[in-house]
Amino acid sequence: MVLSQSPFLLYSDGKGKIFEDKSLFATGRAGWDAFPIPTNEWIELPDGGNLYELPGRKAIGIDVETGNMRLCDKGWAVAAFIPPAHTGLYLAAFETTKDAPTLPLFCYTAAGWFDNKFYVPAVRIEKDIRQECAGYNDDKIKKGAENLLKHYLNNRLVKHLMEKCCNTYHCPAARNFSLSRWECPVPTSSACNANCIGCISFQPEEETIVSTQDRLTFKPFAEEIVEFTVPHLMNAPFPIVSFGQGCEGEPLLMWQTIKDAIIEIRKHTSRGSININTNGSKPDAVKILCEAGLDSIRVSTNSARKDIYTKYYRPNNYSFEDIVESLKVVRSYGKWTSINYFVFPGMTDSVEEYEALRKLIIDTDLSMIQWRNFNIDPDWYLNQIDVKETGDMMGVKQLQDLIQEEFPNLKFGYFNPPMERMKGDFAKDFAH
Repeated sequence: MVLSQSPFLLYSDGKGKIFEDKSLFATGRAGWDAFPIPTNEWIELPDGGNLYELPGRKAIGIDVETGNMRLCDKGWAVAAFIPPAHTGLYLAAFETTKDAPTLPLFCYTAAGWFDNKFYVPAVRIEKDIRQECAGYNDDKIKKGAENLLKHYLNNRLVKHLMEKCCNTYHCPAARNFSLSRWECPVPTSSACNANCIGCISFQPEEETIVSTQDRLTFKPFAEEIVEFTVPHLMNAPFPIVSFGQGCEGEPLLMWQTIKDAIIEIRKHTSRGSININTNGSKPDAVKILCEAGLDSIRVSTNSARKDIYTKYYRPNNYSFEDIVESLKVVRSYGKWTSINYFVFPGMTDSVEEYEALRKLIIDTDLSMIQWRNFNIDPDWYLNQIDVKETGDMMGVKQLQDLIQEEFPNLKFGYFNPPMERMKGDFAKDFAH
């Protein structure tokens, strides 16, 4: 449904209450600037979405009477967290005060209020419902976690996944594993060869932000991995096992263990797919994993441009060219490749980025783009990578439309696809 007008601006009183300001229409941010949002790009805040205040920040709106932009002085700005499967098209627009704290590592999508409903500028990019809130039953998850801990009594990795990831951080993938379905996470590495500005599992003490979860503190054995992944692949619907998770460093640093695990897994079952989420820093290791039986790779990047990538990832002993080569290697084996593409309106949809993305798709014969929301303070990020001007912008939705038109075989989504989708016969009602 297209709205008849723009939603009204939201603000917070700083005490947990959110109000609408009917004298201002909500705006959205791209790059450093605020813009009106087309009415056809607003959707209702999806189930599982949340709103939060942005302390030390005044929202920017459009005056209902004059049509001019001005600040809302009634309270702090408000942003939305939009749940997985949705990609935000604009950030929350605000002006930051001098002493404002750095925002934690969440996404900050614009939000508004109209006709007694919250709205966000976003698009549902993925039909898969594997991380829908409605699909999680806390009692079943608790029971499933308890059963796994009892069944794999001496498995350190299962203990980590259930006690920390599932029960403490409520990781959607770990919760699905507790329910014996779909994608099973397999963290393996306690170290990393990048120093990502927005790393969610490790932040230097001197930084003003904190990691959102603890990093894995041990190196699992191949036997520990095989012990629970084989039954998952054999029994779960649309099964995937994925190395490389938010609670670890870089899995390619553990490529030998992963290789041994893959070989052993495939001795027991050919069912399902084996995936790695990675920075793609070691093409030679990726080649070995493909030969061992790896089915797919997802390489994370904030940009298809080397300079923007390097300023964010700050890589140790690898380069942007290595991640491109890793994607090429996997495609040379006829396997599935995705990029975990961090969407930052104003940067991702700049003309320069669009051209770089086109080149990356062509050069690597890319299979899929996972359009992920970037969990980072917008001001802090742009300052960290020293971007003062983002250049000409086309809009995230327009970017997606242009890419899809030029590359009709390139898949769009949010999650790693199961084997059935890679083969083209993925059921639309996959969860049923």
